[in-house]
Amino acid sequence: MERADVVNFGAGPSALPQSVLEEAAKGLLNYNGTGMGITEISHRSKDFASLIKSLEEDIRELLLVPETHTIVFSQGGGSTQFSAVVLNLLARHKLLFPDLPDEERVMDYIVTGSWSKKAAEEARRLAGTAKVNIVADSRKSSADGKSFDNIPSHETWSLSQSPAFIYYCENETVDGVQFSHLPGPTAFPHHLLAEGGRDKFTPLIGDYSSSFMSRPIPNLADHALIYAGAQKNIGPAGLTILIIRKDLLVDVDAATKLGAAPVPLMLSYKTLADTGSLYNTPPMFPIYVASLVVKRIQELGGVTYMESFNESKRRQLYHAIEQGEEAGVFKLRVQEGARSWMNCTFNVIGDGQEQAFLDGAVKRGLLQLKGHRSVGGIRASLYNAVTEEEVALLVAYIHEFLNLVDPGPEVMMRDATPIPETAA
Repeated sequence: MERADVVNFGAGPSALPQSVLEEAAKGLLNYNGTGMGITEISHRSKDFASLIKSLEEDIRELLLVPETHTIVFSQGGGSTQFSAVVLNLLARHKLLFPDLPDEERVMDYIVTGSWSKKAAEEARRLAGTAKVNIVADSRKSSADGKSFDNIPSHETWSLSQSPAFIYYCENETVDGVQFSHLPGPTAFPHHLLAEGGRDKFTPLIGDYSSSFMSRPIPNLADHALIYAGAQKNIGPAGLTILIIRKDLLVDVDAATKLGAAPVPLMLSYKTLADTGSLYNTPPMFPIYVASLVVKRIQELGGVTYMESFNESKRRQLYHAIEQGEEAGVFKLRVQEGARSWMNCTFNVIGDGQEQAFLDGAVKRGLLQLKGHRSVGGIRASLYNAVTEEEVALLVAYIHEFLNLVDPGPEVMMRDATPIPETAA
C-alpha cells in the first residue's frame, strides 16, 4: 500500500500531517542549511537553541501560557510523569510543611479511565506512608459498576482539605472519556478547589497527553502542571511537553535532607527548567517535528481553529455511530456528554461482527481501528492530523456496514440524515 491508500486512525503513535513529514524528511538530511541533519547537530548549537526557544514561544502564544509558568521538554512519555509528579510534589510539600507527619500527607486523584487509574497506582507505590485519596471514580457511576464510561457528578467528589496536589487526566485514550472544555456537569469543577476554606493554589495537575493542541485548555493558569506526551497530536513518541508553574521548581535535594524521597535529577522539574531542557541530550528529532506541527497549527488559525475543525469531525462520526445504535448494530461505550473528541470508542454487537467490521475497514484502507487490548471494541482516534475527508471515508464505511447487517429501507436512508448540532 501507498500512504495515499490508507487512513491512520491509530491512538498513538498516531498520524502526522504529510506536509510536516515531508519537511521533516528534508531536515533529517540538511537542517536549516547546516549541511547536517537535525539528528546530527549538537544539542548545544545555536541552531538547536533557536529551535527549542522558538517551540517554547509558539506553545506559549498558542495556549496563552502566562509568565507564572515555564515550559520545558522532557523524555519518558506521560507514564514517566506518573512518577515525576509524585516525587516533585511530595518534595515541595515537605519543604512547605516539614513538621507534618508523612502519614498526614495526601494526594488527590480523580479516576476516570485507565491512565488516571495507573497514575494513582504509581502514586500508591511511591507514596511511602503518605495517602492517596480517590476523589471520584467513574466506575462507581457507570451503567455496569465497573466500566469507565462517564465523568462522575461533581456532588460525589471528595476532595481532601489540604492535599499535596490534585491530579486528573483530561482525556482518557483507552476508554474514550473526556472532560468537557465548556462549563457544565462534565467539565472539570475548578470552583470546588477553593471551597470549604481549601487553598485555591493547591497544585492542580492535568494530563493532556491525548488532547494537547486540539482545542483551548480552560483555566490553564489555574493549573500548577500540565503535561502531554507528544505522540498523539504533536509529534513522534519520545517527547513530553510540560507547562510548570514556577513555584513547583523546588530544591529536591533540600527536601531529601528533611526526609522526602530522593528525586532522580532527570525527573527534577527544577533541573529541567534551570538547564533549559538541556541537562542531557534531549529528543532532538521529536522536538523538531513538534516545532513543525506547532507552526502548522499557527498557520491554520491556532487552537480555536483546531477546536472548530475537531468539533466538525467528531460530530460526523458520532452521528453515524448513533445511527448504528438505533439499528441495534453498535453500542457506544461512553455516556453522552463525556465522549471524547479524540478517541471514539464503541462495540459492534453480535458474534463475529466486530472482526467483520475491522476486516472490512482494512480492505478499504481504514487502519488501526481495533480498541485497546484491555477493553476491546472499536476505537477511532481523530487527532489533529486526521482530516474531515478521511473521517467522511470512515462514516461512509459505517453506512455501508449498517446496510450489509440490516439492509432495511430505514438504514438505506441514514446517510442522508442531517447531523444534529448536539450529536455526541
